[in-house]
Amino acid sequence: MFKIYGIKNCNSMKKAFDALQAKGIDYQFHDYKKQGIDASTLEVWLKDIGAEKVLNKKGTTWRKLTADEQAHATNNQDNLIEALIAQPSLIKRPVLQTPQGFVIGFDEETYQNLSA
Repeated sequence: MFKIYGIKNCNSMKKAFDALQAKGIDYQFHDYKKQGIDASTLEVWLKDIGAEKVLNKKGTTWRKLTADEQAHATNNQDNLIEALIAQPSLIKRPVLQTPQGFVIGFDEETYQNLSA
């Protein structure tokens, strides 16, 4: 089963939804802006994907943090998880969980190669 995590009104998410629908892939959507995200899910992502790929340092949410807040968030995994729970917009979008593993961000070619 495919599960896609993100924020509904995000351009990357819209592209991902369209690509999944075009391929006929059924998926569950988890809107972490509305539903939140739990520490155990984030722990799996950080272990399997890595902090550098999960944390969106290009977004406005990251840029709005002070240098001290950024340093604190990246100091250790517990601090990062705390920051991601408090501000889920810090998570790169989308996070797609497939039977084969995770796909972070939207890449058209990667989505074209998905199979149900």
